[in-house]
Amino acid sequence: MKKWRLTTENADNAQKHADAASSARPAVQREPRWLLLAHQLPARPSAARVKTWRRLQQLGAIQTRNSVYVLPNTEQCREDFEWIRSEIVALGGEATVFAADALGSGSGDELEAVFRRARDADYDELAREAKRTRTNARPAAEHERVVGRLRERLAEIRRIDFFHAPEGDAADDAIAALERRLAGAGLGRKERPVHVSPKEFTNRRWVTRPRPGVDRMSSAWLIRRFVDSKATFGFVDRPGSSDVPFDMYVGDFSHRGDLCTFEVLARDFGITDPTVEHLGRIVHDLDMKDSRYGAPEAPAVGRMVEGLRQLHADDATLLEQGMAMFEALARSIATSATGQKKTRAKRR
Repeated sequence: MKKWRLTTENADNAQKHADAASSARPAVQREPRWLLLAHQLPARPSAARVKTWRRLQQLGAIQTRNSVYVLPNTEQCREDFEWIRSEIVALGGEATVFAADALGSGSGDELEAVFRRARDADYDELAREAKRTRTNARPAAEHERVVGRLRERLAEIRRIDFFHAPEGDAADDAIAALERRLAGAGLGRKERPVHVSPKEFTNRRWVTRPRPGVDRMSSAWLIRRFVDSKATFGFVDRPGSSDVPFDMYVGDFSHRGDLCTFEVLARDFGITDPTVEHLGRIVHDLDMKDSRYGAPEAPAVGRMVEGLRQLHADDATLLEQGMAMFEALARSIATSATGQKKTRAKRR
């Protein structure tokens, strides 16, 4: 058999050929990071300028300099800017949409911070409105309409929160607190029978709000484990007629009185598993923030939930990872309980 030996000269030639081939390959072009809209509108009528300004606010665009607005360079943002460009032209103005990597002397991180501050201001105002609503005496039906409107507004802000502003969770919590107050007062809610048959809820889509936290992660785990192993989940502003909402401002599977959604589901479906009861105490303390049970695992579980929320921007991925975490926790609790029973049996 003929053996080939790679000499130093051959190696050098091979490297030269590799370098030449590499330089001949076309460089991968990276998309510019930002989209800019530059526009001009006639001074009259002023209504056209106001309309354009409002539309840009609805899209979450940030004004960098006079009549120049910026959005992240995504397909949806490009489509939004193109629609506004056509509207401006129809109003007798001029507009151009273009992409860029750098905007003046400011870095991309600085611009992201500007976007976050703008959304934080929106979230703060929403949280204040939710707190004001809690202290106002209104008819039950009007309260429910207000909650629905607040949820819709939160969803609108989430859609333009491109860089996950930190105050979003506080706004969500403020609305959830308002929902708990309404549920505790028994406004607009009908009590379900204590036991509900899982057969009524097989092959259904369960829907909830975006950015799931501890109650929705654990509730989804409970649904998949005890109600329907093939259950699917979605994130919506308004449930469809065939959807099963949970931990939302509508539907039966949500906070009820002093019970969190996880506890309501366990009670309504008649789930008496000791591990579920143990998990219920942890979820209650974290979600209701009242330390009723003093669950020792609660702080660690709460940190893990927050870590998952920071790791995963996609809601579906976040929910699946949260469910996996609760599956691991449930197995650990069940194993620990079994070990304690064996230890007591030996002592006898």
